[in-house]
Amino acid sequence: MAVDPHAAPLSTAARPDLTGGRRIGVLVSHGFTGSPFSMRPWGEFLAERGYAVEVPRLPGHGTTWQEMNRTGWSDWYAEISRTYAKLAAENDVVVACGLSMGGALVLRLAADHPDGLAGVVVVNPAVHTLRKDVLALPVLKHVVPAFPAIANDIKKPDTDEHAYPKTPLKAAASMMAAWKPLVADLGNVTAPLLYFRSTVDHVVDESSEPLITGGVSSEVTMRRLENSYHVATIDNDAPAIFEESADFIAKVTAAP
Repeated sequence: MAVDPHAAPLSTAARPDLTGGRRIGVLVSHGFTGSPFSMRPWGEFLAERGYAVEVPRLPGHGTTWQEMNRTGWSDWYAEISRTYAKLAAENDVVVACGLSMGGALVLRLAADHPDGLAGVVVVNPAVHTLRKDVLALPVLKHVVPAFPAIANDIKKPDTDEHAYPKTPLKAAASMMAAWKPLVADLGNVTAPLLYFRSTVDHVVDESSEPLITGGVSSEVTMRRLENSYHVATIDNDAPAIFEESADFIAKVTAAP
C-alpha cells in the first residue's frame, strides 16, 4: 500500500550536549485519520532542542481510509508501545505527547507505565463524546463503511493536515470502545500532565476534559488556546504549544 509522502514519520537522535548531558526522548502521536504531517513541526522544534523525537505513523494512516478500516485501537497502541520501548531503551527519560486520539493513546501509555514517563502533553485529547449517533456505531460499522471527514478543523487559512476525506466507521468504533477502560484507568497516570485545549473545537467536545483532569492522579497544568480549532499543532497557537511544551519537558526531565 502506497504511503502519502506527507505521512512520513520523524525520527531524530538525542543530542545530550544540548540537554545537560542527559538523553531525553519524546514520543509524539498524531490523531485519528491524521498522520505525522500534523505533528512534524512540533517534533522538529523539539529535536532542535536536543531531544530524541519519534513521530510514528500509526497503522492504517497515511494510506487510504479503507485500509484504516482494517486496523483498530490495538494496532495503533501497539505502534505507540513499540516506539516508547525504543525511546526508553535509548534514552535516560521519556515524555509522551499526543493530539486528539494521540492524546488518548499517550494517556493509555502513561496509565500502563506509571513509572515510565517523566511527563505527558496532550492537545485536545478525546476519551468521550456527547454525540448520540455514535451509539449506533456497533451496528452501523457493518452497514456503512464511512461517514464524512472530521479533518481540517483548522482556523488558520490555507492550512491542510492531509487527513482522510472520510471517517472509517469500523476504526472509529474501535477507538471509542477503548475510551471507557482508559477512563477507568486514568488514576494510574502519575506523570505531570500539560493539557492544551482549544476554546473552539468542532471535533472533540467539552466532555473529555473533566474526565481526564479529574481522573488522573498527577498534577495538571491547563493551557487554553484562544486562536486555534482542533488541529492546534498546525494552527495559529502552534508556536505557544511548541514553546510551552519544550519548557515543560525541560522541567519534568531535569536531573534530580
